[in-house]
Amino acid sequence: MVTAADRIAQQQGLHIGMPVSKAQALVPGLQVLPASPDDDAASLERLALWVLQRFSPIVAVDPPDGIVIDSTGADHLHGGEAAMLEALIGRLMMSGVTARAAIAETWGAAHALARHGPDPLHVAEPGTAETLLARLPLEALRLPLATLASLRTLGFACIADLLHQPRAPLTRRFGPDLCRRLDQALGHVAEPIEPLRPTELVEVRRSFAEPIAAAETIARYIGKLVIQLCAALEERGLGARRLDLLCWRVDAHVQTVRVGLAKPQRDPQRLTRLLCEKIETISPGFGIEILSLTAVMVESLEARQVASSLLETTAPDLSGLVDVLANRVGARGVYRMAPVASDVPERSVTRVAPLSDPVGVGWPDHWPRPARLLPWPEPIETVALLPDHPPVWIAWRGVRRKVARADGPERVFGEWWKRDAELIAVRDYFCIEDEAGERYWVFRAGDGENAGTGSHHWFLHGVFG
Repeated sequence: MVTAADRIAQQQGLHIGMPVSKAQALVPGLQVLPASPDDDAASLERLALWVLQRFSPIVAVDPPDGIVIDSTGADHLHGGEAAMLEALIGRLMMSGVTARAAIAETWGAAHALARHGPDPLHVAEPGTAETLLARLPLEALRLPLATLASLRTLGFACIADLLHQPRAPLTRRFGPDLCRRLDQALGHVAEPIEPLRPTELVEVRRSFAEPIAAAETIARYIGKLVIQLCAALEERGLGARRLDLLCWRVDAHVQTVRVGLAKPQRDPQRLTRLLCEKIETISPGFGIEILSLTAVMVESLEARQVASSLLETTAPDLSGLVDVLANRVGARGVYRMAPVASDVPERSVTRVAPLSDPVGVGWPDHWPRPARLLPWPEPIETVALLPDHPPVWIAWRGVRRKVARADGPERVFGEWWKRDAELIAVRDYFCIEDEAGERYWVFRAGDGENAGTGSHHWFLHGVFG
């Protein structure tokens, strides 16, 4: 029996559940490998652990081929839900793993949309679960095969056929699973996720006889957990790069806080401050009965001798500032620019982590470039004499500006050794100043004479000051 088939196999007419003999008859020379459910389960758990370390504190395996993620409290670190989903799928594709994914208000809805929705990536707007699920087949509800067969016999084909049916007859006929799965997908019944927590992770937790809810109380116990965690890290010679605080409420919901660090740390004061800054994001509900703090990403951190300031000077440690900013605006919002060996302006710089090691290429000593370089050159309207005169006026973003002074041209050649299309391409750059004193960096694509060197259209590429 075929238990898995890739895209190419499916295009040849093969599908899961087909007898192997029939599949080999349809596709001569078909490569068939024996199924190994235990190995598949182990690989899925390793993948879930990778997602846990890099994307969200609450991750669980959704057998046989899925992973469920609660991104609450972590998606902002990746630029939002859609950006996080794209980053996750992009990382998987780079590793040769093809995946479908969806974000929805409930586990059941996300499960259904990821496997049976029309799009490989889908972010469902709040309140749209019922409308989106109605169009999906009954298989999206995670029902037993026998229940699905009975439903089809009675003429039910999609979820919409069940939405307005009386629940009591459905329960009597098909058992409680049908209505439970439907209610879970619609958010009428809670479906908590039991987070994956491998034993090798450094974790400390505290249970409370009486649930806690006050922010001051939560902060106090966070401080105690941090001290215990730092002691455990010190015993192993480790420092934390990412911490997850999980708050189990009495109603079985889990609130999460995730903080990242630019460098491995086990300073209790710094870690406590970062975690307590996010207490306002915790909704305790009727109270929190368990607090858990886990170092999901760690690195080696051995004790170092502090150098005497009388003997040598050390660079200031900016990791504390980077940590505070990154946990407020997200790691993607904190970076520095590094030079790249390229003459083309938009390729001459790149974003790197704020505390990353030098890239090996230094900044030029004299490099007259604008303080603000646009991500991509923007087309402008101009009047200019060919072949090498600056514009008389420009119109950019709907505003016409008369040029008072100009300097140039500075000719930039294409990278013909990297791109065949840039073999004879050139740009002529000018620094111009309008009558209001604003300075801009503009260029003409081409040398002004030979059409093969460029379109001779004008673009604005940067703003000085």
